[in-house]
Amino acid sequence: MSRFLLLFDCDGTLVDSQHDIVTAMDFAFTNQGLRPPTRSATLAIVGLSVPEALLTLAPTLSSSVREALAQDFRSGAPSQRETGGRDNPLYPGATEIIARYAGRDDVVLGIATGKSRRGVNRLFDQYDWHPHFATVQTADTNRSKPDPEMITAAMADVGAEPARTIMIGDTSFDIAMANAAGVHSIGVGWGYHPPHALTAAGAPIVVQSFADLATAIDRLRI
Repeated sequence: MSRFLLLFDCDGTLVDSQHDIVTAMDFAFTNQGLRPPTRSATLAIVGLSVPEALLTLAPTLSSSVREALAQDFRSGAPSQRETGGRDNPLYPGATEIIARYAGRDDVVLGIATGKSRRGVNRLFDQYDWHPHFATVQTADTNRSKPDPEMITAAMADVGAEPARTIMIGDTSFDIAMANAAGVHSIGVGWGYHPPHALTAAGAPIVVQSFADLATAIDRLRI
């Protein structure tokens, strides 16, 4: 029998990266002479790939302008370049939940995120995650959430079955992606989409703490 695959989103689930994301988006729009979106609008698109996020935020702009915005967003604001974009604190309990399941023989961990692989690598270096995650799926090499490609690629990587895969995330995009892939999902209520949006997207459970997340994971590992 295959091991249980726990797939974690990054931004808003393990890492509180809202400062970096909003700062970079504000810089991108300002640098192109445009009014930046509101903070709430920017946080609402966290989880999408950068092109999909910009299409949602600015659907009337030309593709060339959105590409310029994407380049500016990826480069980050000047202050982020100086610091390496390291203002990404873990949510309390994230380290413990990773350690709890990384050491189990019957569980394998993975990442499914709208971040670039470069951004994920910075987190892996910063928090020494390299030994813990067997598969990393990003928007660089997969279609954007809520397309199920990230999950199907992760399952193929580790030989997991849909019935033994759980997607854990803070946005409706994570839940919709899990539903499209036919896997379990758990929503977390401390991220960037409100709990009611996760429930509306089809999350069977939304937890409010990492302790409750561990309980929900253990109940689903059947």
